[in-house]
Amino acid sequence: MKPTKAQLAALSRRDPALGKVMKGLPPFPDLPAKPRLPYFHTLARIIIYQQLATGAARTIHDRVKALSPNPRRFPTAEEMLAIPENSVRSAGLSRSKLKAIRSLAERTESGDLRLRSLSTLPDQEVVEQLTAVWGIGEWSAQMFLLFHLGRLDIFAPGDLGLLEGIRILDGLGERPTPSEAQQRAQVWAPLRSVASWYLWRLKDGGEV
Repeated sequence: MKPTKAQLAALSRRDPALGKVMKGLPPFPDLPAKPRLPYFHTLARIIIYQQLATGAARTIHDRVKALSPNPRRFPTAEEMLAIPENSVRSAGLSRSKLKAIRSLAERTESGDLRLRSLSTLPDQEVVEQLTAVWGIGEWSAQMFLLFHLGRLDIFAPGDLGLLEGIRILDGLGERPTPSEAQQRAQVWAPLRSVASWYLWRLKDGGEV
């Protein structure tokens, strides 16, 4: 999903500082990116990548993928549950991440979590459904909403990259607290995902 030019112009007017950043950086991309991965794979990947450097996470992800009956794709929920835990652990997954992925697989297979219906649910319901899975927190659910369902009004106040982006944007001496960031983000609704994307770019070296 992509915001309209009118929506982007309105966002720039509501926050001129952000508007200046938007003019100097590439345009907000059409999300979700194509091709889309199956939701189970997407969520398992989010779990694997949590708190790891990208290169290390990619290596572990690819090792888990190689355990699939079809190495060209990531294991399905059913296949994941059939893989011996020792084999998955040997791919480099921590015990907690293995537990989280198996919990995701179990809830998917039991029907407690209906992955195919997530795209039809309101944002908060998606968060509630996903955070019921052991090991999936609110941040992971928010990233799924933003990058994989393409929702346009998502903001993760606990994300350090966003806090740093706000610090740079507003010329602050230190990062705002999550509560302060949540309040700051109100002006960006209903395009808080767009603002978030630009804050991440700003944090990564963009200029105001």
